[in-house]
Amino acid sequence: MLPAEAPAQGQRARSILFLDQSDLRGPFYYEIFRAFRQRIAADAQSHVTIYSESLDLSRFGGAAHEQSLREYLREKYRDRPIGVIVAIGTATLELVLRWRDELWPGLPVVFGLIDDNDLARMKTQPNITGGTVSLRVADAIRAARAVVPHLNGIVFVGDDWSRQVVFGHWREEIRTAAAGLQVTEFIGLPMDELRQKVEKLPDRTAIIYSAVYSDEEGGFYPPAVSLKFISKVANRPIVVAAETFLESGGIGGFVLQPEAIGIDAAVRAIRIIGGEAASHIPIAPTNAVKPIFNWLQMERWNVGASDLPDGSEIRFREPGLWQQYRWQSALAVTVLLMQAGLISVLLHERRRRSDAEQDARRRLSELAHVHRQSIAGELSSSIAHELNQPLGSILTNAETAEFILEQPNPDLRELKDILADIRHDDLRASQIIGHMRSLLKRTPFELKDVDLNDVMREAFELMSAQAATRNVALYLHTAPGVLPVNGDSIQLQQVILNLLFNAMDAMTEIPFGRTIIGKTEIDGGKAVISISDSGPGLPAENPNGIFDPFFTTKEQGMGIGLSIARTIVQAHKGRIWAENQPEGGATFSISLPLLPR
Repeated sequence: MLPAEAPAQGQRARSILFLDQSDLRGPFYYEIFRAFRQRIAADAQSHVTIYSESLDLSRFGGAAHEQSLREYLREKYRDRPIGVIVAIGTATLELVLRWRDELWPGLPVVFGLIDDNDLARMKTQPNITGGTVSLRVADAIRAARAVVPHLNGIVFVGDDWSRQVVFGHWREEIRTAAAGLQVTEFIGLPMDELRQKVEKLPDRTAIIYSAVYSDEEGGFYPPAVSLKFISKVANRPIVVAAETFLESGGIGGFVLQPEAIGIDAAVRAIRIIGGEAASHIPIAPTNAVKPIFNWLQMERWNVGASDLPDGSEIRFREPGLWQQYRWQSALAVTVLLMQAGLISVLLHERRRRSDAEQDARRRLSELAHVHRQSIAGELSSSIAHELNQPLGSILTNAETAEFILEQPNPDLRELKDILADIRHDDLRASQIIGHMRSLLKRTPFELKDVDLNDVMREAFELMSAQAATRNVALYLHTAPGVLPVNGDSIQLQQVILNLLFNAMDAMTEIPFGRTIIGKTEIDGGKAVISISDSGPGLPAENPNGIFDPFFTTKEQGMGIGLSIARTIVQAHKGRIWAENQPEGGATFSISLPLLPR
């Protein structure tokens, strides 16, 4: 006796047997089933019965397991009329097509989550329809290039390719898609060994995660849980290919959307139950793959929205401080509104891009000038104290010279020494005034060839009196020779002064051992500045959030200094970031393109 006789066309049983290849408790397949069930309930003209079975083919396989599944399904649904079989996943569809003549003769089949290449390799059968997906490893590599500038290597993390029920076809695609990249495969490793390996990956590397179901030592995980374990220790961003992996630590990528897969399968099943033949419903792509990225991971790895592929969606973006604390932003409203208004006018009138860039530079110069005035105000007391020393020395030397000239036989050699001291002190005072004048002077943003070592030396020299007043020891180690960059020396010096002030403020509560160490060095084709302090360090949960506008830990702080600093550095085509030191304290680093020497 057949399990359930196939009803005549137009009298099809209003019931669906939904089969998926994994564990329905996992979030991805649960989302497929949830969307499928909701669409059936919303669109069906009368009640439709849904039976569901999870075959768990990612963890169990082999001829004996398949035989037991076939017998289980035969006996369970022997007396249940079924109208449509829905097969989710390539492994499920292959079993259904092998068993259909025996278990469900004549029944139409709807499939979902089938890669178009996998479908092309299968033997076609009549009376089936479904939606295909195009999940290419080339798209994962494209996402990796977006989140890791100058990508040099990729690391594939997942279960053994033979057990990958969704991503198994990637194995054949890697060689072509990853041409020119260093490829490493951490496939089928025990979880402890895998976590140790992803802790020590080189720079300019991205992780591409498929799915880890087993730790090869008898333990099994849902793939999303495995990703959480891996992401906690990984030192490089993790590109994923499933929407449900975003919350588990993936930075994003071209991801499968389970809801789209479930809805597509439901629409096809409803049409068949309504009387259409499956063969009349074309097999077509479901458009279930979309570039989606995790804002929290983007911030962690310093990835901007402009770096992402066109049409990308960003998830988990938290509201900025402007939305949360409007009243605290009142003092900066004027400048921001002027900039926003200017940009709106430029967009509305469709002015040329060059005009917009020139005006943006002018606004940056104005904002930087206002900030430099604030820095000059903080320096005024120490500058006045430092000026008193050469001026007092000049006065003393002048009085001594007058006294010598009143003598019957003045000592001309001594007068010559006094005049040399006066000239030295005068030059020293002129240098101090020149530094202050450069800070206060309103100058346009202008890029020139400058020596980054000189910029650092002048900034540290200007802060020496302030540091002495605050009982802070300043140390500067510069790279040998000249460190040429294309930059605005005044604005770069402004950034360094701001970092020095912040470092001193951070160490206010430390009773002794207040130290700031500045360094310049060459890293590849970059000139790198680092300023380290012995303070309490940065917020552990989001250290680079301090660069957001209006973020501050000071009672009287505006929270715009570091935001302006980042804007200045980005205008120099550079990058600024912050991190905590293992031994305590924080380090701020700036990387700028190095000019050829």
